[in-house]
Amino acid sequence: MIKEMATVRITEAELARDIHAVLAKVQAGVEVIVEQDHRAVAIIRTPPGPGRKISECIALAKAHEAKLGYAPVLDPDFANDVQAAIDAHREPLTPPAWD
Repeated sequence: MIKEMATVRITEAELARDIHAVLAKVQAGVEVIVEQDHRAVAIIRTPPGPGRKISECIALAKAHEAKLGYAPVLDPDFANDVQAAIDAHREPLTPPAWD
């Protein structure tokens, strides 16, 4: 799913003057293009998300089932693979101080 993103063009001086406000726009989903002499020198936007939400995966599975006429069958080791992936990423969440 592609989301429409607003775009704002600013100069280097505007970025330097109020970077906090620029980052607030970015966090709100605005793409900021920094220009020098009317040429883009940088684009600031939020990074892409981590992938599909589980609700999207379920919807895709249901659509696939409707198309095929039968439910997708998971590989017998699928649950073990998922658990191994979860166990491999047990480090605590430590968000940056600015969050």
